Amino acid sequence: MPFSCTGPVIEWRGPAPFVFLAVPDEESEDLKEAARGLEYWGQVAVDVRIGGTDFRTALFPKDGRYLVPLRIAVRRAEGIEVGQELTAVLELASRDGTRS
Repeated sequence: MPFSCTGPVIEWRGPAPFVFLAVPDEESEDLKEAARGLEYWGQVAVDVRIGGTDFRTALFPKDGRYLVPLRIAVRRAEGIEVGQELTAVLELASRDGTRS
């Protein structure tokens, strides 16, 4: 079952800067419920569609919500900038790589 969410694009500075889509609290709760048993070290594998770009990643848990890592290739392909509101469609993937 796909989940759609709209949230801000944020930058988190660790040893290197990382850019994420911040999944809103309500959608994060829905994803947590649907992903029970699919988590691995708190992360959840998902297939993501942003605009015309599809990719697979793992949701990153942070402060009670999920963050969707946005690789530079995805950001370039879709013209994504830090601070913008972005909509994504997320579909859970099982540990073996198939969709749930």
